[in-house]
Amino acid sequence: MSSADSALSLLKATSRTFFIPISLLPAGLQEAVAAAYLCMRAIDQIEDNAEIEPALKAQLLRRVSLNLQAGTAASTPEDFAQGLDIAGLALEEVTLRIGEWSLLAPAAIAPRIWDATAAMADRMAYWAERNWLIEDERDLDRYCFSVAGAVGLMLSDLWAWHDGTQTNRAQAIGFGRGLQSINILRNHTEDMTRGVDFYPVGWTDADMHLYAKRNLTLADAYIASLPKGPALTFCEIPLALANGTLEAMAQGKEKLSRSDVISIVARLTSEKFAPAVG
Repeated sequence: MSSADSALSLLKATSRTFFIPISLLPAGLQEAVAAAYLCMRAIDQIEDNAEIEPALKAQLLRRVSLNLQAGTAASTPEDFAQGLDIAGLALEEVTLRIGEWSLLAPAAIAPRIWDATAAMADRMAYWAERNWLIEDERDLDRYCFSVAGAVGLMLSDLWAWHDGTQTNRAQAIGFGRGLQSINILRNHTEDMTRGVDFYPVGWTDADMHLYAKRNLTLADAYIASLPKGPALTFCEIPLALANGTLEAMAQGKEKLSRSDVISIVARLTSEKFAPAVG
């Protein structure tokens, strides 16, 4: 199995939201976006691991950041994974294989992905050290930028690198923040059981719903401005699922049903491959 096939196989096992849009991308861009997703998933799994103390999380995240900052054209997968093989520490496969993901993207754009992942790892380390204390909306903006808004900026760079597509970067940040705020809403009860609360002090579900809605409005504008092409193909599905999830939760559901997800994805992908009329 090639590195790209192996990456897509693991991606399919870890994310129903992103596997399909990534699999629809053209060669080159597909490897770049898959590499970015898996690198960031690798550090996300460190941040979310309930068995690791915050201080050790920060240490591991900064180690990953330094590894990525040292990346060169001659780096090996082992170079990017230095310091992660700690006795008694059970990190997930996606994390342990971060060196493979780091080298998956075309060489011309890989350093941008290393930079984005290194910066995110450092920001995650900061939040781990303060036990993800979100005191007010500005803190929430900072956290959502750290782990998602900055991803929107990186994606904008990938679109420009691939075919020159230009995007509104403020809206790109809103796209990332909007998706992250949906995750916060959907996972709030689970997060609370592990002692983490991403809601600002005093906020209710209704407050977070309004925050998500404001950012998804920016995300909708971001999508509306994209020309027909790979960027639009990629972004439409996760945004449609996010908007659908927000609507479902407003109706008292915990999340979209599997049938709802399948319906949304089927509609968008059928539109992509529908034969031209006339």
